[in-house]
Amino acid sequence: MEQTGILLESGTNELEIVEFEVANNKFGINVIKVKEIIQPLPVVFVPHAHEHVEGIIQLRGEVLPVVDMLKVLGIKDVERSPQQKYIVAEFNKQRVVFHVDNVTQIHRISWDQIEKPSDMYQGGASQVIGVIKQNEQMILLLDFERIMVEINPDSGINVESVKKLGKRDRSEKKIIIAEDSPLLRKLLFDTMNEAGYVNLDFFENGRDAYHYLETIVKADPSKDITKHVQMVITDIEMPQMDGHHLTRKIKENSDLAALPVIIFSSLITDDLRHKGERVGAEDQISKPEIAELILRVDQLIL
Repeated sequence: MEQTGILLESGTNELEIVEFEVANNKFGINVIKVKEIIQPLPVVFVPHAHEHVEGIIQLRGEVLPVVDMLKVLGIKDVERSPQQKYIVAEFNKQRVVFHVDNVTQIHRISWDQIEKPSDMYQGGASQVIGVIKQNEQMILLLDFERIMVEINPDSGINVESVKKLGKRDRSEKKIIIAEDSPLLRKLLFDTMNEAGYVNLDFFENGRDAYHYLETIVKADPSKDITKHVQMVITDIEMPQMDGHHLTRKIKENSDLAALPVIIFSSLITDDLRHKGERVGAEDQISKPEIAELILRVDQLIL
């Protein structure tokens, strides 16, 4: 896909999503994750692969797994659309192909237009991280990182890599973490605790995290935020306010600017690193490199 303006901007709290269909249902994927959209290619069957994996294809010399989104979403007994497409995606330092029924259009929207799914209908194992209302229709924004971790658990955060760093006491250091995925919040809680960081406050989006920081500094006559919080770690993709916008607001606020911010996201690539640099992040680390994150926190927080 050709790069669009959204890829060159930083901290606008906007994103573009590629809308696609599976069995007449509408879903979305962040355009930043999408490398290209192609017609289906012959798939080579792989014995004993995960049930969601159709097989592998060769694309310009690179072997890529093909994930059947019908199976991922638990949709059975439907015929494939004659307009079916392959979405070639890259995130978490891996490339994968998602087999969908059709790709329809691209929408540019603000993160504050994306509603968090209700616990009543999403369930604990839901792959939906946001609901976008477009005219009379709804587009479900999917958690592709979770989809891939379910297929390949080794692609997720690994607490064992943190244990190798050894024991140390960091319990007095207060860290704010903005992460919308319940799965990732649990994994970050476990791994940060294993590393000795137990004084953690989690927020589901950048807006809530920023309001919390504002409340703290307004209540302190000295306006010294670093007496109360020593670090902010943020994801990028979050409803209401994304991590780039959160970082920019922190760095533009004279009472908060001293706080070091690390962006920890599946979207950290060489092509997109400039976005975090422009908003003033002290560092950017790609998921699932949790050991690298801990080591960088150690350097910045002491």
